[in-house]
Amino acid sequence: MTRIDLYSNDTHRTQVVSLWQQVFGHAGGHNDACVAIDKKVEANDGFFFVALRDGRVIGTTLAGYDGHRGWLYSVAVHPLYRQRGVGSALVAHAEAALTRRGCMKINLQIVSGNESVAAFYEALGFAVEPRVSMGKKVAANIPGA
Repeated sequence: MTRIDLYSNDTHRTQVVSLWQQVFGHAGGHNDACVAIDKKVEANDGFFFVALRDGRVIGTTLAGYDGHRGWLYSVAVHPLYRQRGVGSALVAHAEAALTRRGCMKINLQIVSGNESVAAFYEALGFAVEPRVSMGKKVAANIPGA
């Protein structure tokens, strides 16, 4: 059974770094897994989630909220667990957390060359926008909607 928990630096870090290197292949710069994790842990905003199966990290998502828009980042699922609802569950979990904070719209970006993932996000209610960004309005938090 898969469950989603808040990220714990002590428990999950090594596994998340390994997953991100496998899924994203980032080797350095601002996308370096260790740098990204350190920055997110420093933010301490409660928007870093891991999907666990038998105590092992099989997926992640980060969310962010600036008081106006929410963002999804680093949605990653181990290749052996794709097409099993893990990614959808991670996105739904992050959406629920953002909605509880009052978020009215959730955005995400797809890296050029990975456009095939757009169908996954479209099935979850996101739409391609002219900004080469994707967003989803959260009607429950929009006055008058």
